[in-house]
Amino acid sequence: QVQLSESGGGLVQAGDSLRLSCAASGRTFGSSALGWFRQAPGEEREFVAWINWNNGRTYYGDSMKGRATISRDNAKNTVYLQMNSLKPEDTALYYCAFVHGFPSLRPKDYEYWGQGTQVTVSS
Repeated sequence: QVQLSESGGGLVQAGDSLRLSCAASGRTFGSSALGWFRQAPGEEREFVAWINWNNGRTYYGDSMKGRATISRDNAKNTVYLQMNSLKPEDTALYYCAFVHGFPSLRPKDYEYWGQGTQVTVSS
């Protein structure tokens, strides 16, 4: 089992920055990856970024490419999502998710999910 806990969301203005955190615990060892997804009301869950837990390789979706940076702190078992130049359309519930094995863009490939943290961007 893997437990994930997101934090760092909030209400900000357009152009502001936020850093989300995802603390992982449990069976996080071995080849694995952690992804960030977001979901706005009435929309499908959307891929934001993933990071390979072992080698640090990253990949970004189109939605926040150039405005987001995913990183990890292995000592703290925590992954971060730094988001800059936020826009109202970035408003969503942001989730982190964990998978043993290869990273993926597809939500269905991830085995464990956090409860989400709300990001609201006002214009």
